[in-house]
Amino acid sequence: MSRAFLIVMDSVGIGGAPDAHAFFNDGRPDTGANTLGHIAQARPLRLPVLDGLGLGAAVRLASGTDAPGLGATPQGLWGAATELSRGKDTPSGHWEIAGVPVPWDWTYFPDTNPAFPPDVTARICELAGTAGILGNAHASGTQVIDDFGAEHLRSGWPICYTSADSVLQIAAHEQAFGLDRLIALCRDLSPMLHAMRVGRVIARPFLGQPGNFRRTGNRRDFAIAPPGDTILDIAKGAGRVTHAVGKIGDIFSHRGITHLHKGADDAALADHLIRLGTQAEPGSLTFANFVEFDTNFGHRRDIVGYAGQLEWFDDVAGRFIATLSPGDLAIFTADHGNDPSWSGTDHTRERVPVLGWGLGPRAVGQVGFSDIGASVMAHLGLSAPAHGRSFL
Repeated sequence: MSRAFLIVMDSVGIGGAPDAHAFFNDGRPDTGANTLGHIAQARPLRLPVLDGLGLGAAVRLASGTDAPGLGATPQGLWGAATELSRGKDTPSGHWEIAGVPVPWDWTYFPDTNPAFPPDVTARICELAGTAGILGNAHASGTQVIDDFGAEHLRSGWPICYTSADSVLQIAAHEQAFGLDRLIALCRDLSPMLHAMRVGRVIARPFLGQPGNFRRTGNRRDFAIAPPGDTILDIAKGAGRVTHAVGKIGDIFSHRGITHLHKGADDAALADHLIRLGTQAEPGSLTFANFVEFDTNFGHRRDIVGYAGQLEWFDDVAGRFIATLSPGDLAIFTADHGNDPSWSGTDHTRERVPVLGWGLGPRAVGQVGFSDIGASVMAHLGLSAPAHGRSFL
């Protein structure tokens, strides 16, 4: 039986979203944002595997611009996907790729101090058993622990912050506050936030001492459940084995997943993906997310670092593809953009690449996010999700 691998390069957008004017960073519309294109213009990229599949051609299709260094003649399936959901966040992109566009508007906390309404703050204090919280504002996840870590150790109050995403994040010291206590706090808070249409509550544990704090790999996301059956639900319901690599389990509320493969960083996730290329069962679906493009380089507006991560991942993609067998399908795509040359620190509204190995050269043109999931299901011989049409 054929296998399918769906790999999300988190935030690797290619510009050209037709509604980019309706999304903003620091008051500036996302019109003209192009993660891949602007990185390549600043530093020509060497991505022989992904460009060989059709990455440069996809950038041109999506945005009408050339990406220096990406000029190969496509040897794989290639196209560009446009999102319908009214968000440029992780759950919206992944859910729609998996066949479930988001039918509501997310709730975002204002960029004020305090950012959270009193009832939310009161509930956090109740669950944490503390008299207050620290932070209560939009903040960088690494900066906020530098700013409040010492006070957190003294007072025991959790550090609570948000961003331009629909999210509430809680940082706490794994030893002083307790990892299990932090995870329980976020888990028990999440129903209230989900009822408000806040997409995720995230536990952000850290270790160390003032001046030397560091986040650990024990992050936990508590995401609102998708409002319909995704490709993971359909595949598992049909008796297929499903593998979730990285934060896929968290994004889909651990629904429709047979095996979860986590790691401290993208290098560990790459090892899982390459291993699954050899070991994943016939007829199985592997869904992977590589997050460090976004967290380490996009939000931090680090063009050079992002370029290096792309070139590292291109090598990973080559080693992974070498493990695949005739009849397998691997699709590389993204969930949104995060142009490191742009203003602000938020994601950018962009089209995303659709690159496929296993079917030979094939131009699929402009497609929708949900068409990706429908195509994966078609390859596996399974029922399509409610949204999307196969381009196979």
